[in-house]
Amino acid sequence: MNSALTFSGFGEHAPLEVGPGALGFATQSARGRTFRSALDAFADTAAAVGYCSHPIRLNGSSMTVDTTTGEVVSEYHSADAPMGQLYRPCGNRRADICPACSRVYARDTFAMIRSGLLGGKTVPETVADAPLVFATLTAPSFGHVHGIRKRDGHKTGGTCRPFDRAKVCEHGRSKSCMRVHTENEPIVGAPLCWDCYDWDTAIVWQWHAPELWRRFTIALRRALAVHLGLKDTELKHALSVQYAKVAEYQARGSVHFHALIRLDGPDGPGSMAPVDGDTLKGLIESAALGVEYVAVPVDGADVPRKLAFGVQVDTRTVSTGLPGSVADEAHSTDTLSPEQVAGYLAKYATKSTDVDPAAPRAHLSRLIRQCRRLADRAATACRLPGYEPEEDEDGCVCGECINSPYRLLAKWAHMLGFRGHFSSKSRRYSVTLGRLRTARARFARLAAEAERAGEPLDVADLERRLLADDEETTLVVEGSWTYSGTGWASNGEKELAEAAAARAREYAQWKAGQKNPARAA
Repeated sequence: MNSALTFSGFGEHAPLEVGPGALGFATQSARGRTFRSALDAFADTAAAVGYCSHPIRLNGSSMTVDTTTGEVVSEYHSADAPMGQLYRPCGNRRADICPACSRVYARDTFAMIRSGLLGGKTVPETVADAPLVFATLTAPSFGHVHGIRKRDGHKTGGTCRPFDRAKVCEHGRSKSCMRVHTENEPIVGAPLCWDCYDWDTAIVWQWHAPELWRRFTIALRRALAVHLGLKDTELKHALSVQYAKVAEYQARGSVHFHALIRLDGPDGPGSMAPVDGDTLKGLIESAALGVEYVAVPVDGADVPRKLAFGVQVDTRTVSTGLPGSVADEAHSTDTLSPEQVAGYLAKYATKSTDVDPAAPRAHLSRLIRQCRRLADRAATACRLPGYEPEEDEDGCVCGECINSPYRLLAKWAHMLGFRGHFSSKSRRYSVTLGRLRTARARFARLAAEAERAGEPLDVADLERRLLADDEETTLVVEGSWTYSGTGWASNGEKELAEAAAARAREYAQWKAGQKNPARAA
């Protein structure tokens, strides 16, 4: 066998890399069983949840009933499970929380975005000919921060802020930084002067970022109507704007939006739009720079703020919608291919705030504290200076502070004040994530039924059946379940699950490299 076609992670000579917690697996999880049987039970359970780091544990039972005959086809009891309970994946999208579940989320996001680019999964393939632009909308500046700068065409290697060292801010701190930062430095994203940085506005902007995006979509539709000489209400008869959007945290803690924006004709996905991609690109830039929103004050000591996107609006045409264009043929090194864009957005959707509880970056911890402070201020906006609340009072004396939009900031402090969806799309862009999850569950059920019947799985017209609005089955599952807990019973089990998940990712990357050697290189 050709060694180049064999994954190096297979076999007894490729052990999993685990921490010291896994060494106690035998004593912590065997409990009346042999180590071999405990390990087998764990292996079966871990594989069933996709090697999730924090699986949900449930107790209960269910039965599958054929509604046409009333026959009980099968029964399941959690006590009969390998580890005595039903384990289900946590489903967390964040790679730093659960690498395995975030990978499933990324795959679903990739499939959702790709189908809106090239068709498939209920979307016509002619959608690939539609005008399409990849846009990035950033947050404005709230003060100078340390960052990774470009140099000689490379993304790194540049001096942070190469200005006159004699220039200082009003607090006596230098406005320059002559260092060359790397990605893992905790100082990256931190303000040069913490006193100059506008922490409050950074949080308020983050809180209202979803509203800015909503207003941007409205402004873009209006700009398209003006370009076509139509009234706003007439635009839907000429074209529709569809998009897929993800939010990504920058090093400074603010989010920016990456979006694929597509134009469809009046007959929906796949029909021709009367505006080309290059024109759409210009309209996106002007609409993004023109969006404004006036945020109400946090309390009586605060002021209204006029919020907007940053001046750095990056737009790239993926498809002009015109036959024979360079962008459509993807021959230019400056042109993004649809597969690249889908991969980028899926990766961004699983990124976290980078707030490591064990070693948090100082400026991100400050943003978390600032969220809580603003929430406290909003909850007691009516309190007069010097007022001492009673023990059982929540701080509000007017009864109206509960209506403040900032009162829930503390709830979203771990997200640095961002309360929007990290992955979202317009209604007719493509298939939904929920539909993809339903299709995955249907496939598992069809495979189980085929195995139970001792017959091969019928793959004829399989995609249509999996993604159908109504499932073609007479089977109904009835069950009763109670929540038992979250996570593995021991650190050893968790470490083994994460090590297996890491090996699965390595295999997936190796497999992708076999299909596309250029990507692996």
